[in-house]
Amino acid sequence: MTINGKEIAESIYTDLAVRREGITHPLRLGIVVGTNDPVIESFVRIKTRAAARLGVEIVREELPEGAATASAVAALARLAAQVDGVIVQLPLPSQIDTDALLAAIPPEQDVDGISSAPRVRPPVAEAVAEIVRRERIRVQDMQAVVVGSGRLVGGPCAALLKELGAQVTVINKGEPLDPLKDAGIVVLGAGEPAFVKPDMLKDGVILIDAGTSEAGGKVIGDADPACADKAALFTPVPGGVGPIAVAMIFKNLFTLIEKQK
Repeated sequence: MTINGKEIAESIYTDLAVRREGITHPLRLGIVVGTNDPVIESFVRIKTRAAARLGVEIVREELPEGAATASAVAALARLAAQVDGVIVQLPLPSQIDTDALLAAIPPEQDVDGISSAPRVRPPVAEAVAEIVRRERIRVQDMQAVVVGSGRLVGGPCAALLKELGAQVTVINKGEPLDPLKDAGIVVLGAGEPAFVKPDMLKDGVILIDAGTSEAGGKVIGDADPACADKAALFTPVPGGVGPIAVAMIFKNLFTLIEKQK
């Protein structure tokens, strides 16, 4: 079964539109952008389009080339004073201390759930949780493998699966992929194009591809598309986890606002 992430996202937006009616003040979501990169610009455009359909204004804070950590933190503080939620678009330039900037996000505005004291789950993990819920997947005691341990995908998804009772193995870049063969559920978040092949997986695996990279001008996932034939459930890239995760940004935004009432 191939998951239609766009269809799931549409149902989430329908629910969010109802919640939006209960928030009477104008909503603004701030995005800190530190690099001039086509892939990042694509991500920001996707979020901007989603915001427009929910009546949320996007406010961009562009960091100047060569910006130091202190100036980036100051820019974030200025932005946070103007908006309801904040996103720091990753990755940042190498001279900026990413951990320091993320720690400066006010927890009550942290829609990505990656500040020092997050109040919501990161959107990709929320997307995975939504898929698990909708497909009635029993994760308890399942052997799970998460490839990648990044702060947006691998780390949060590993934490989610542990919370749901799975036995979780995390594989980092460059480590052997042998554990994939015994996994009942696999979450990919390495950002390595099509490196997981069907023969690495067991029949009937639940394969959630949340990795994205660019090759030949196209966004592709960590899994070879042929893996869909081996999987009981498969999320394609694009069109799988991604659209759901974008919707979850706004679910998190509304949740944070509602918590402040």
